[in-house]
Amino acid sequence: MNKQTAVSSKWIKTKMLEGSSSLAAHIPTTLRLTQNTLNRMLTRYGMVYVKPVSGSLGIGVMRVERSKGKWKVQSGLKISSFSTFQKMFRWLRSQIRGTPYLVQRGIHVLRHRGRPLDFRVMIQKARLQGWLVTGTAARVAHPRKAVTNGSQGGSIFGAKSLLRRIAGRKQAAKALKTFNRLAYSTARRFTLAYPRMRELGLDIAVDTKDRAWILEVNTKPDPCPFTKLNDSSMIRNIVKIARGYGRTYCLECNKAKRG
Repeated sequence: MNKQTAVSSKWIKTKMLEGSSSLAAHIPTTLRLTQNTLNRMLTRYGMVYVKPVSGSLGIGVMRVERSKGKWKVQSGLKISSFSTFQKMFRWLRSQIRGTPYLVQRGIHVLRHRGRPLDFRVMIQKARLQGWLVTGTAARVAHPRKAVTNGSQGGSIFGAKSLLRRIAGRKQAAKALKTFNRLAYSTARRFTLAYPRMRELGLDIAVDTKDRAWILEVNTKPDPCPFTKLNDSSMIRNIVKIARGYGRTYCLECNKAKRG
């Protein structure tokens, strides 16, 4: 029996999800980063994200785009532009400094006031009820950044209210139902390999055609987004269930903003 309760490798987690036929359709194409894979992905999709194999809080994540004969990389607040793919890749390699990275298909996500947004879905294993979705929050990127993480200055909104505002009541209800289905399927999948897993945080995006994509699964999720919601019932429930399996959280969450 695998006794791990957390998995840091995004590559391992991606491969695990891709092994499920019901989940594979919701996983953006993800490959190990090389000059060849980056070139292929940019040729096919036009925009990608590169991210460290092991990492959290959006640190080291960069958006790479091919547009109008230029190659652009956004890292934090800085956007660098290059005239050739080779120049861009050389610069990227100097930033990465040998750290193993992945390249993931970029999703053109829903936006709020022009800023990209995605959703954090928390699912936990309660002692009596088993796996339960205990919280869903919307994360809107800092006005000048490409990542939505609260730790990178993102703003947190109630998922249902923001979805209703952007997509309408009917589409919002449908999206939230899909998020829950993906969360339960992911929890079942992870439990097969890691029976001692007790909590997961899914980062889910919705594209402009209303399709949901699992961008990442966190096996040691930070509940900070839920401290920024006007309704405090989600964070209270998350903390209560976590206590049941022996986890406590630091809830000093200063970087994320209340939406």
